This record gives sequence, C-alpha cells and structure tokens, in this order.
Amino acid sequence: MAQPAQTPLKLWYKQPATNWNEALPIGNGRLGAMVFGGPAQERLQLNESTIWAGGPNNNVKPDALPVIRQLRQQLLSGQEVEAQQLANEKMQPYGNSGMPYQLAANLYLDFPGHEKATNYYRDLDIGRAVATVSYQLDGVTYRREVFSSLPDQVLIVRLTASKPGRLSFNLSENTLVKYSLRAENGQLVLDGSGSEHEGQEGKIRFQTRVQPLVEGGTVQADAQGIRVQHATSATLYVSIATNFVNYHDVSGNAAERATAYLRQAVGRKYESALKNHVAAYQRYFNRVSLTLGVTDAAQQPMDVRLENFSKGQDPALAALYFQYGRYLLISSSQPGGQPANLQGIWNDKLKGPWDSKYTVNINTEMNYWPAEVTNLSELHEPLFSMLKDLSVTGQQSARQMYGARGWVLHHNTDLWRITGQVDAYNYGLWPMGGAWLSQHLWDHYQFTGDQQFLREYYPVLKGAATYYVDALQEEPTHKWLVVAPSMSPENSYQIDGKKIAIVAGTTMDNQLVTDLFSKTIRAAELLGTDKPFADTLRTLRERLAPMQIGQYGQLQEWLQDKDDPTSTHRHISHLYGLFPSGQISPYRTPELYEAARVTLTQRGDVSTGWSMGWKVNFWARMLDGNHAYKLLTNQLRLLPGTTVNMSEASGGGTYPNLLDAHPPFQIDGNFGCTAGLAELFVQSYDGAIDVLPALPDAWPTGEVKGLVARGGYVVDVAWDKGKVTRLHITSRLGGNCRVRVHSPLKATGNLVFTVAKGNNQNPLYQTFLVKTPLISAKTTAAKASLPSSAVYDFPTKAGKEYLLQAP
Repeated sequence: MAQPAQTPLKLWYKQPATNWNEALPIGNGRLGAMVFGGPAQERLQLNESTIWAGGPNNNVKPDALPVIRQLRQQLLSGQEVEAQQLANEKMQPYGNSGMPYQLAANLYLDFPGHEKATNYYRDLDIGRAVATVSYQLDGVTYRREVFSSLPDQVLIVRLTASKPGRLSFNLSENTLVKYSLRAENGQLVLDGSGSEHEGQEGKIRFQTRVQPLVEGGTVQADAQGIRVQHATSATLYVSIATNFVNYHDVSGNAAERATAYLRQAVGRKYESALKNHVAAYQRYFNRVSLTLGVTDAAQQPMDVRLENFSKGQDPALAALYFQYGRYLLISSSQPGGQPANLQGIWNDKLKGPWDSKYTVNINTEMNYWPAEVTNLSELHEPLFSMLKDLSVTGQQSARQMYGARGWVLHHNTDLWRITGQVDAYNYGLWPMGGAWLSQHLWDHYQFTGDQQFLREYYPVLKGAATYYVDALQEEPTHKWLVVAPSMSPENSYQIDGKKIAIVAGTTMDNQLVTDLFSKTIRAAELLGTDKPFADTLRTLRERLAPMQIGQYGQLQEWLQDKDDPTSTHRHISHLYGLFPSGQISPYRTPELYEAARVTLTQRGDVSTGWSMGWKVNFWARMLDGNHAYKLLTNQLRLLPGTTVNMSEASGGGTYPNLLDAHPPFQIDGNFGCTAGLAELFVQSYDGAIDVLPALPDAWPTGEVKGLVARGGYVVDVAWDKGKVTRLHITSRLGGNCRVRVHSPLKATGNLVFTVAKGNNQNPLYQTFLVKTPLISAKTTAAKASLPSSAVYDFPTKAGKEYLLQAP
C-alpha cells in the first residue's frame, strides 16, 4: 500500500484573531494563554489553573435529610408532582453553587506603526506546541514564537526582527480582578486576588512576573509597564503562581513561587528552553499518529478548511482535529496539577460559561475519554487526585444529606471540591457524580494493569459503592433497588402538563450503580481483599433494576415508560450503558443494542457541541462509521468567533480556532470527538480488540499508530479499500490477546492464532453480565444485523510485538 502524503499539524491563518474564539490556545497543564497575534498589538490572555473565586468550603445543606426522606416516600408512592413541589421549595442550593474559574491577566505588547504590516501569517503547530506570528513592514521581517514551557513552567515569548535595532514595543498588563502593578528589578509584577462569589470571600492570591531579556537596544520598566527600544531580539519570560496548596489550604507564598519559576527559566538560553519544551511535549504527543490522506484542501487556512469540510474533500482536517484534542489534553492536564475544567485552562472572564467549573454529569468525564485510548494515560492523574479529595469532602454530603456512609457527589464541583447540591433541584439533585467519576479508576486499571494503582484507589471505589449500599431504596412494583431522589441529567417528562425531573430509578442510575458494584467486586477479587463487602455488593447487584425496552422500541430513560419519541434533548444519559460503559453490546445484548439505535434515531443529530461529540462515540459503538462521520461533519461546522449564545435547536459546531462551540466554548466537545474518532478504528470494551469496527466510507485508505486497547496493547492499523492490510500489536503486559477482524488476516513469523471460544480469559477483559431486559408488551424488540467478523486468540508476552497482515 502506498503511504499517504503527510501534512503539517498546524492551524494557520492569514489574519490575526479579532476575538477570543479566533485566538490560539497554548498551555503546560498549569499555565495557559490565548495568543491573538495582532501585528500592532499582541494580546496574550493568561490563565493559571488554581485561580478561582472563593475559598475553602463545602456547600452541604445541613437540614436536607428530613426532606430527602420525605421525597423518597413521595416518589416511591407515585406522588411525582408533589415531590417536584417539595424539592422546589425545600431543596435549593445551600450557601453557594460553586466558585468560578477566573482569568489571571491580559498581557499586551504594542508595536507602534505596525498596523501597516504585510505578508501576515500566524499558526499553532500542535506537533511542537508552539504558536508563531510573522509579517513584514518596511523591509523588515518580524517574528514571534510563543509557548508555555512544560519543563520550565513559564510562558516564553521570543520576538525577533530581521534587521538590527528595528524591534521596539511597549508591554503592559491588566486584569479584571483586584490587582496592583509595579516594577521590581526590571520585571513587571502584578499582584492579584480571586474574587468574592456568592458569599464566599476570595482567598486566592496570585502573582505574575514578566522579565525581558533583549539583544541590543534599551529596556525601561516602571509601574506603567516595560518599554523596549531599538532591540534586535527580545525574549519575555512570564511566570504566574498562587497561594493554593490544596482544597483546604491556601497558605502558599505566591511571590516566592512566581520568583522561583522565573529565576530558573531565565538562566537557560532560549534555544535550550525551546528544545526542552518540544521534547517534553513530544514525549506524549508523538505516541500516536493518524493519516487519512491529504488533498489540496489541506493547503488552505484553517477557517477556510472548516468552511469547506462538509464538502468531503479534506480528510486531513479530521486527522488534525483528532490530534488537536490530544494537544489540548496535554496542554491542560498534567500530573500533579488540576484536572481540565469546562474550558480546559482557557477562560478570559471572572465568571466564564457555567463558571468554568467541573460539571460531572457528563462534561468532566468526557474530558478524559481520550486519555487511555490515545496513549495519554499519565494525563488522567489530575482527575484521580481530585477523586481522592472528593472521597473525603463527599463523606459530609453522604452523612448530612442522605444519612449514608461512604461518599457522594452531585452534578458539579470546583477547586474547593464541594460535594453538595449545585443549582436548582431539577439540575442539581443528582447524587451520581461520584459513581460516574469512579468508573475512570477501573478503566485506567484495564488499560494499564497497574495493581499498585488499584490498591491505592480501592478505598475511593469502595467509598463510592458504600454510599449506594446505604442509599438504595426498594421500589414497590418489582421490589427493585433504585436511587431516589435522582434524575436523568437535565431532562424531564410531563405529567398533566407539569414537568417531572426528580424521580426514582432512572436507567442511567441503574447502569452506573451496576458498573460501580461490578468494578468494586472485581477490584476486591484481584486485590484479594474485602470479600464480605464484595459479597454484599453481589447480593445488592442482583436486586438492581434491569434496562427496559419501551413502547416505541426505545431504551427507556426512566423506570416507567415515559419517553417522548419527539424529544431531541442534548443529554442522552440512559445510553451511558452504550458509551462510555460497555453494558450494551451488539454481540452480547442484541435487543438492547437495537433499542439504543431507536433512541439515537429519535434524538436526532443536531445538538450542542459536546452532545455531538458524545454521539460520535455512540454511533461508533453502533458500528456505523458513516453516521459517526456525519456527526463529525456537523461538529466541524464553522461558527463565527463572535457567537456567544445560540439556541439548542440550531446546534453547536466549531470556532475558527478549532475549539468546540456548545455554544459558547466548552472543551469537552473536542475531547469527546477525539475519543469518538479513536473508537472508529479500535474498540476494546467487549472482550476483544475490535479492529476497524466502524470505518467511514470517506476514509478508504489510512493508518493509525499508537492507540491503546484494554489489556495494555498498543495497536497500529493500516488499511486500504476499507480493509486491514497490516495489524501490529505491542503487548505491554502479556496475556491472551483476542482480536475481532472484519477482513481476512494471516499471522507472520512464529505467531499462531486460534479461533476464539468462550470468554476471554485475560483478567483485564472481564465483561460484566447484564440482566435480560424487560420489554414492553407494546413492542417487539428488534434483532441486531451485524457485519461479518472473525475472532481469534493468541498468547502474548510483555514487551513483545506481533504482526498480522492481509493474505
């Protein structure tokens, strides 16, 4: 097979950004910036991951338990309307609904007279994590390079002029929070503080320090800023630090930290700093490559490519978009730091969209869907660290609100790891955030086989499961155990014209608790511990409500058959069992699989940006690559950068800087689509590594290298005319490797594979049994029609490579 041509991994433009949604994001996990690239004025909008409003607190309602008990009685006795009224009256958020993530500052570089620049160009090279700007003026070529250094933990800006003495600019800085500005030892120093919000005093203190090093010319610094005159080059080092230590400790010294970062960075030559940064970045990024072919369309600027993607002539843009999601995760989530929030680390407001918090009824989880499968496992660590914190603060919510042991989290949290209700009852009274986040612990183990990790985090899993041991309620009709009160996130149904959001026993709740119990049981088995507790979970798991197929052939969203077949609601939470969970399978649960198809078809394709990202994953799991590609086309619909709000009906898309438009900007759509594209090429949730399970017709030829499957297998796949030509698997852990293929392959070398029989004996491929669904008397469940495939087993050894090829 001829190798497809390569195209640079760059977002490039012929004009500077005119607004935030056209600026380009850089980051090192902690320190982020949006680069605007104006020739006459460069704006660098700065962020630091721990600058949030408020201070240590937990918003747990102290008098909630009697109300919760009354709500349970009402819901389990059929008094849904009365329960809504009670929740509305008595279950408003206590204290606050979480603190917003806030900007650090804006840094401005003014270049007098550069308004008349020509031959303008700017880009973001996601292969190197460096943004550049270049233009010409009066026979001089001016160039800027900007990056947020992973090893040095500072932002570095390199400014050059092609002729000596022609670089002059003024540097200034401001911010929206309370601040003071001064010059100190040739540096510009800004001291700022996080804001008060909803009664919570601002406790964050931060400092930014900017130091220029110039070649030629002069430098002057005062409280107004820094002036550089007649230099040939200048390198700016920007340091930011806060007093944040952890969610209950803000005793750090921001000035000492900012000074230490800066002192270390300025002692290194620019060339070395750039080389070290690129090497540190590429240690992650270069693990995965994706080639789908290159056409002339790839030679156009990014805004033009987005405008034209729906014409189907730019497969390289899909590959770039996939890698952009990986770039954003590397840039916003580094070990030892904070998890990526709703906007990653990029936010220019005091109160960003939805406060830029952690929304854990889908969005935070979606941020980390690409972590394991796209070979960025270490970047999952900030989420795990947050889970440890929440397993402590969530004990107060479990005890005071629900009278339960263990820990519980609702649909939102923030830097301070709050676990109480956020927002009104019909959004916030959802005690499932901990159950969903905890699934990531087992997922990480399945990909890495790291028993030390599993042992370390088993108490978090156990605590999450313990809450439901105490909180599950028996519903009267079938005597099933269900969660009450709860909801199907952000959705509702009608009874006599009245909206019903608070219910008992939603399908998603049942799926989440089934998974949580199953994974905790399996973890206890593997660790050889806690057998009595595991036995308790087994007994309770048998009593959980099964999934049900309703009167329209759909997967029911609620315990009762209340689905509206005309609803196009953005949340399709009851399909959690299809993705990211693996409870619904075309091979193991064909009736549920077809019911999921009905639900997806009813909900339609048009939606918000993150929801379309989820749907790409859904349709990949439905083995329908063409439908997933259609969703990708919808997602890569160019929206103007000035778009702030838009009705849900008109749908989301992508801004000129390739960031997801909900709208407004939410980063989860980027991460969701990257995970969804990986699912088109390799799936491993269903007991085997499924190779090219959902390849779109639009990409008949291509190659992907470095994706990771459960069991610790690194998978490289090349294909032509839609069929695998080469399958290369590296086994990190050893064990039985089971592959599902949809076209003939033969082994090479000494590899011998056999036709698979029974369950995969690899302990990292444990699939959990799903109860037989209840099917409405009004419908007949459809049977799945599946593409032909063959499943093979072969033994592997850790560190060894295995090759299969087309005959």
